[in-house]
Amino acid sequence: MLQVLHNPRCGKSRNCLAFLSETHQTFEVIHYLQNPLSESQIKDLLHKLQLKPIALVRQKENIWIDNYKDKSLTDNDIIKALSENPILIERPIVIKDNKAIIARELEKLKDFI
Repeated sequence: MLQVLHNPRCGKSRNCLAFLSETHQTFEVIHYLQNPLSESQIKDLLHKLQLKPIALVRQKENIWIDNYKDKSLTDNDIIKALSENPILIERPIVIKDNKAIIARELEKLKDFI
């Protein structure tokens, strides 16, 4: 079954869920803003995404700009920031078995599922 890290205020995230519903996919919605991921879960997610932590950061968010931008951060520092500030995590993220994608483009999602 697919899992979707979803932010209901995000249009791309809503479009992702609509597409999955329209194509009759079975999926679980994870409201990661209400239930933030632990550092361990973020590390696991990054492994599935095959990305470095900085690639998961929404770098235009005010929290990032005000608190982290232009600082010398380790990967662990970034992971901690993502865990403490889940709004910084790119979305939507679709997880399938041991792989995941940031599904901002529906074409990418179609290829993934």
